[in-house]
Amino acid sequence: MLRLIYITFMGIIRDRVFQGIMTAAVLLPFIPSISSLSMRQVSELSLTLSLSLISFILLLLSVFLGGTSLWTDVERRYSFSVLGLPVTRASYLLGKFSGIAGFIALTTTVLGIIACIVIWYVAGAYPPSRPIIWFNIFFTLLFDAAKYIMLVAIAFLLSTVSTSFFLPIFGTISAFLVGGATQQVYEFVRSSSGQAFSPAVKSLIIVLYYILPNFSAFDLKTNAIYGIDLSVSGLLLTAAYFIIYTAILLTLASILFSRRELK
Repeated sequence: MLRLIYITFMGIIRDRVFQGIMTAAVLLPFIPSISSLSMRQVSELSLTLSLSLISFILLLLSVFLGGTSLWTDVERRYSFSVLGLPVTRASYLLGKFSGIAGFIALTTTVLGIIACIVIWYVAGAYPPSRPIIWFNIFFTLLFDAAKYIMLVAIAFLLSTVSTSFFLPIFGTISAFLVGGATQQVYEFVRSSSGQAFSPAVKSLIIVLYYILPNFSAFDLKTNAIYGIDLSVSGLLLTAAYFIIYTAILLTLASILFSRRELK
C-alpha cells in the first residue's frame, strides 16, 4: 500500500490540473496589499482572505483529485496492471485515497505556513483591534483539511458506482453544498418556525441530517478571525465524527469497488 500511496502522490504533482489549481496560491503574498485597501480591520481582512483562499484551493483539489483519480485509472486500464499484482481492490482503493489525503494535508501545511507569515506581517504593520490567536488558526486549518479529506472519501464512494466522471465531480460538489447547509436546516426544523412542517417531513429531514455530511461543524474561521475561544468538547466530537464518517464511507466504497465488474 505504501507504494500505491507514493505513486498516487507523485502522480498528483505531475498532473496539469493540480498545477493549474496551485497557481491560485500565488495570490497569498498579495493579500497584504489587498487588505491594506481597507481603512480598518486590515488584519482581520487579511486573515479572512488567507483562510478563504486556502479553503477554496483545498475544495478544488478534493473535487478534481477525488472525483477523477479512481475513474481515470479504471478508464485508462491502469488499475488492471496494479490489480494483477497481489493487491486487493480494497488495498488499492485505500492506497489511492491515502495518497490524496496525504497530499491535501501537505498542501494545507505549506499554504498554512505561508498564510501565517502573511498574517504575521500584516498584524505587525497594522496592529489588530483584538489579538491574533495562532492556536485557533492552527485548528481552523486542521479541521479544514479534515473536511476536504472527508469530501475526497465521498468522491471515492461515488466513483465506485459511476462509469463516467460526471457523477463523482458534480456529486461531490453537490455533497459539499448540501453538507454546508444540513446543520442550519436541522436547527430550523427543530425551532418554533419549523413547526409548520408535518411530523413525517420533520422525521425525514432529521434522518437525512444524520445520513448526509455535516461540513459546518468543521468551519472554525469565525473563531480564528475574531479570536473566539474553541470548545474542546466540540473539537473532540467533530474529530470523532470525521473518523467514523470517513471510515463508513471508505468501507462502503471498498465493498462496492470489490464487487464492481471492471471491463
